Amino acid sequence: MDKISILFDLDGTLTDPYQGITRSICHAMASLGRPLPPQTDLRWCIGPPLKESFSILLESDDDSLVENALVIYRERFGSIGLFENKLYAGIPQALKKLQEACHPLFVATSKPWVYAQRIVDHFGLGQYFNHIHGSELDGTRTDKTSLVSYILNRESLDPSRAVMVGDRRHDMIGATANKVRGIGVLWGFGTQKELTDSGASACIQSPPGLVTAFSKKNSDK
Repeated sequence: MDKISILFDLDGTLTDPYQGITRSICHAMASLGRPLPPQTDLRWCIGPPLKESFSILLESDDDSLVENALVIYRERFGSIGLFENKLYAGIPQALKKLQEACHPLFVATSKPWVYAQRIVDHFGLGQYFNHIHGSELDGTRTDKTSLVSYILNRESLDPSRAVMVGDRRHDMIGATANKVRGIGVLWGFGTQKELTDSGASACIQSPPGLVTAFSKKNSDK
């Protein structure tokens, strides 16, 4: 089997962070005295850079206000929200088989890497990954295009032998911009149309399908 370097999104791909993220968003909005959006309306906030989401929720381009919301969000998320999270069934088994097949595995998340590392460790997934990559708290590398570029350079990866796996359009756009193949997953927060319209070369229905997708036959396509 050919070795393919696989970059995994975190939220909506490895874990379901819905409760932790939405509760922390609501906490920030309430603290700022802003109308509290129903949690059911916040699925769209999972995946994109959070600063952009707060700008939309607050209906403001006031950077100081948005940054304040982000600080309040992180106060709750960093102590409570990141553990209000669930591992998708079948993910550890799929990662184990991909690792056994000698595919180098990386986390590529727009979430700050300091949080991503804690989440990965919390679920015992660190043993499967070569490295955890994410953004910085100052906003550096929150967009997937710059993040994927950074990982390719930092890890000396050949884009033609790398794949980005994620559940939102940002993952596919970031992959395409770096000449990396994008594969969408359908158990997260994006739709198949969103993913294919954004450049996904394939979409996978469930975690066990990840192993099949990276068999030699599929990797060579």
